[in-house]
Amino acid sequence: MLNRVQKRNLTKRDYVTLSSMIFALFFGAGNLIFPLHLGQLAGGHWGIAAAGFLITAVLLPLLSVLAVCVTKSKGVYDIGKPLGATFAVVFMVLIHFTIGPFFGTPRTATVSFTVGLAPFFPAKYQSLALLLFSAAFFGLAYYLSVEQSKIMARVGKLLNPLFLLLLVAIFAVAFSSPLAHAGSTSATAAYQTAGFTNGFLQGYNTMDALAGLALGVTIVTAVNFMGQTDPNKAAWVTARAGFFSMTFEGLIYVLLILLGAQSLGQFKLSDNGGG
Repeated sequence: MLNRVQKRNLTKRDYVTLSSMIFALFFGAGNLIFPLHLGQLAGGHWGIAAAGFLITAVLLPLLSVLAVCVTKSKGVYDIGKPLGATFAVVFMVLIHFTIGPFFGTPRTATVSFTVGLAPFFPAKYQSLALLLFSAAFFGLAYYLSVEQSKIMARVGKLLNPLFLLLLVAIFAVAFSSPLAHAGSTSATAAYQTAGFTNGFLQGYNTMDALAGLALGVTIVTAVNFMGQTDPNKAAWVTARAGFFSMTFEGLIYVLLILLGAQSLGQFKLSDNGGG
């Protein structure tokens, strides 16, 4: 199918769409709640905690995508293959199970339900409501992603811009009337002495460093469908768009962490940042 793709030079609009898609692929449920929770944990030390968080939540995922580009891998198996076929298989299985059914995939539905719909259902109907919501959620996710050639349009041009508009509205409301001065809020004991280290460790919770190895192939495929079929050109395009999208994601992380710290002026420390 790629052989029928017409080669062309990408426009600025193409780069914006590609960067938007990359951002959307990485920014999931955990990426929204973990920075908020980190801000509440760090309180007045939110800045140093954010610095540590950005290394593992932004820099490492970007490097993992670049690793796929540089090695011209066609999957996670290819990345691990230099260390042996057995290692490559185990490595591939563990990564896909970690970002899939074991950890990453279930929380995309549970967090969305808990934050958005759970308050509207009585406790006795919570399990049934979650089941029905999960079925609809993953059914829609399958429909939007089953055709690789349409991921760019559905995710980069539609879903992510809509999400960003909602996020901008939230930031506008939150920062126009801050609940507290972030620097004056109390930090938990761990963040009073080791804010950077704990922020660094919290960044792993997004699991984007692992996801980048799997998503890197999807991103390169999307670049190929845009007419960039030469491996070296595709790697450069992916690296450039990845840098822009992850930089933007880092900015959003900082704002979410700051918002979490400010929320302590009216709300108590949450269990996970989702409520």
